[in-house]
Amino acid sequence: MRTPHRMDTQHPHDRSEQPRNPYEELGALDDGPLEETPLEDFLGEEAARRDEVEPEWSPPDHRRGGRRRRNRFAGLPLAVKAVVGLVVLAAFVALADRWAVLYAEHRAADTLKDRLDLAAAPEVEIGGFPFLTQLADKRLESVKVTVPDVAADRVSLAKVSATAHDIRLDADGLTSVRGAHVPRFDGDVLLSFEDLNRELGASQVTFTGEGRDRVRANGTLPVAGHDLRLRAEARIQRQGERGIATEIGGMRLDIGDLATYRPGTRASEGLHLTPKGTADLARETRKARALLSVPAIVQRMGVPEATVRDALADDGKLAELTGSPRFARQAERLNLIDLALDNPDVLRRLGLDPNLLDELSGLTRPVLADRLALAFELPKPEQGDVRLDDVRVEEDGIRVRVSGSGLTLGR
Repeated sequence: MRTPHRMDTQHPHDRSEQPRNPYEELGALDDGPLEETPLEDFLGEEAARRDEVEPEWSPPDHRRGGRRRRNRFAGLPLAVKAVVGLVVLAAFVALADRWAVLYAEHRAADTLKDRLDLAAAPEVEIGGFPFLTQLADKRLESVKVTVPDVAADRVSLAKVSATAHDIRLDADGLTSVRGAHVPRFDGDVLLSFEDLNRELGASQVTFTGEGRDRVRANGTLPVAGHDLRLRAEARIQRQGERGIATEIGGMRLDIGDLATYRPGTRASEGLHLTPKGTADLARETRKARALLSVPAIVQRMGVPEATVRDALADDGKLAELTGSPRFARQAERLNLIDLALDNPDVLRRLGLDPNLLDELSGLTRPVLADRLALAFELPKPEQGDVRLDDVRVEEDGIRVRVSGSGLTLGR
């Protein structure tokens, strides 16, 4: 059995010779038993320390901070208010100016409607800003007037638009305008093809532009119960300083593929067989015999009598005669109107209605041209001058540029 280890009690200076015991060192650090501290005392000490560090809470004083901010930015709210006030004032002034313009435009439109006896009030647009200062100066920068559907002879002008410049007013305020003086104005007049089709064509003839100064008319024209195809051309030109004239040319009425009527007294005019109509004579022996059996027709065509006798006796020679180019040209030059009264049966055999021919004989060039006339004239003002500057055919109709000067209104 091993002998227990004995603790050395020598002087500390002699411990360098003996091994150190760690438990003894720990025991030397012991200050004795801890004293127990009650929980209430511990909490009381902790609260006291907090009282020494943190000040007592009190509600914040907002009035002092707000007073400092107002003092620092005292000028900003007044400046903002001033700017906002100016903006609001300018807005009210502009609004009042616009209301005054609307009122003046409405009064002007009603006045023009009554004085010009229009079906509807025109559109009036007063230019320039501000309006009230112009009114105070009794001078307007510009006034644009647009009048729809103006009657002009047999047709209606789709739109008349004019802009007056530098107008001088005879007025004592906004509600007492007695008249106006217009030194100069310019505008345009539109004669639409849609109106022409409705008023002149009665939905059977349509007008379309063809070039800068020509209008083409195509459609049907009822004559003696037959709908004949109508073709014509109108040349638009200025007549004087205020008028528009139309020269109708190229008029023709087609009776199917058989014949064509051109009003007039020249050799190329009247009722003539078409190339297809003459070609039918070579194929239909009955029509050819009926035509050649009339001596007056043969004489007009210049066919020798011997040739006619041989053709009437022999179908082969008849076909040879009627199928020749010379006979076709002679037949096309034959004016059937001249033969209508004396030879109604022959023309009926050719497929022509004698009643139709009677009415065609009365459908002269002036009568037919009057149905297609597009002429009109601008009214002459009591004072001043109005003139046409240019006339041209456009896609939607005939447009006329107008200008004028020295007009006085309302006096």
